[in-house]
Amino acid sequence: MIFPARVNAGDEIRVIAPARQLSIVSQSVIDIATARLEKMGFMVSFGRHVTSQGLLSAPTKQRLFDLHEAFTDPNVRIILSAIGGFNSNEILEGINFDLIRKNPKFLIGYSDVTALQNAIYARTGLVTYSGPHFSSFGESEGFEYTEDYFMKIVKGEGPLELFASAQWSADKWYKNQNERKFIPNAGFKILQPGSTQGTIIGGNLCTLNLLQGTKYMPDLRDAILFLEDDELGLAHIGLLARNLASLIQQPGFDKVKAMVFGRFHPDSDIDDERLAEVLRSFPALSKLPIICGVDFGHTDPKITFPVGGRASIVATSNEIKLTLLDY
Repeated sequence: MIFPARVNAGDEIRVIAPARQLSIVSQSVIDIATARLEKMGFMVSFGRHVTSQGLLSAPTKQRLFDLHEAFTDPNVRIILSAIGGFNSNEILEGINFDLIRKNPKFLIGYSDVTALQNAIYARTGLVTYSGPHFSSFGESEGFEYTEDYFMKIVKGEGPLELFASAQWSADKWYKNQNERKFIPNAGFKILQPGSTQGTIIGGNLCTLNLLQGTKYMPDLRDAILFLEDDELGLAHIGLLARNLASLIQQPGFDKVKAMVFGRFHPDSDIDDERLAEVLRSFPALSKLPIICGVDFGHTDPKITFPVGGRASIVATSNEIKLTLLDY
């Protein structure tokens, strides 16, 4: 595996839009995000086509241009997705993976960017990172936990134990930052006990599954699967069940080490008990350590975790310990 060089004060962050364009984000959120990143010590720049218009995103050639330029620009150290969307997988055929392999950098985002992150790891060995979008940095309240884990990851200060946030939110903060609703966090929960180590694969479940049967699907052997979905992907419990079934049927799944689930959106059809019921219906999962309620995915705040990095899980009757070992 290949890790990007750790960052320093004054390093440049390049914002690109491999999924939806930055123009759907309000100027106030852009301003808050830019100011926050600059206060954190970064210089912020934007890809040439981040606001280009198309049906769901900028045209494929423009998205590829910005991706390749960000990786080849020697001043850029971190590449942030502008926001999520629907069609990052459209650009995979046009990516110059040799170029990316020779210019390793942090690529950070979540949701639809899952396809890009896992494909790059599968084709190059470069560890990529599921974490906040650029637009996420525009959240004016409740962002401290997200910022803390983001900085710990990009600075790379040794094994990093993950702790649950004190509170979380699923509100549409980008529509009204003055009336936030935060919920006390019950913490991580064990669905099946066990202890293991493995390589992190995953992100958004339905997006990861788009890679099945392609040359961009990462090897599932030795994997700890980090999985989440939004309220649309989990609008019905049957959608979760069939997406999990499809993943379980992939080559190498019999060598998966564990599963870690992000927090479920309250507007979805899933809670911890219904998740446990679905998981019990799959014999292939009966011996895997499984925990849920971890802070990543489509609620806030969120950790940043490495796709291709390694983690350890200890999930016993009196302890839950989730640690990033190599990131």
